Amino acid sequence: MIHTDLLTADKDPMGAAILDFLKHGRADKLHVFSSQFDEDEIPVRTLFRTEKQMNPLERTALQLATGRILDIGAGSGCHSLALQAAGKEVEAIDISPLSVEAMCKRGVKQATQANLFNESFYGSYDTLLMLMNGSGIIGQLENLPAFFRKAKQLLRPGGSILMDSSDLRYLYEDEDGSFVINIADEYYGEVDFQIRYKEIMGDPFDWLYIDFQTLSLYATQNGFEAKLIKEGKHYDYLARLHPKA
Repeated sequence: MIHTDLLTADKDPMGAAILDFLKHGRADKLHVFSSQFDEDEIPVRTLFRTEKQMNPLERTALQLATGRILDIGAGSGCHSLALQAAGKEVEAIDISPLSVEAMCKRGVKQATQANLFNESFYGSYDTLLMLMNGSGIIGQLENLPAFFRKAKQLLRPGGSILMDSSDLRYLYEDEDGSFVINIADEYYGEVDFQIRYKEIMGDPFDWLYIDFQTLSLYATQNGFEAKLIKEGKHYDYLARLHPKA
């Protein structure tokens, strides 16, 4: 099931951490929980990285983004600010109210609390930008058709999606280099997360890591073409997707 709602401040741990860091130059630990993995932390400082501090996939995506750009799941606004600095037109959206507040304070010109999948959200864009494992907001494989339908509604003729993701197959790698994945199980890139910051505990949510072959298959089935633009150092990649002519 695809979620179309927005967060409220009392359920917005990520936004609270971003706003704290913006105000004080530091933040407490941002805890991440999952039924599939051990407890982890997100270093809040990394959410404020400059373009020079970004990885090659991000920098490539920023260079390729053209026309009117929609920065989806913009977080602290680091990508939007880099695009603005390059003289590009960008609109940032996030379901987090506190992240949007932080983006506005940081100087993002167009920052709106919105959910891409809500029927009330509409617009016309040349580039849909989805970075920081941008495929994650799709949640599950079964939501991909709805995602591609929405993308078609938003994209101008000749427009495209720039999306990065990771192939989690490395978690199933054997010592001999082979991969042991039970294809009868749910897709290995479907992960559940829950985030806590101080006393704020967010609701559980689904997050999709998708390998390029699977992304390309779903794209083809839904009227898109997928191109592998760049591969990272650890099973991550940047893809460009555009509607078939």
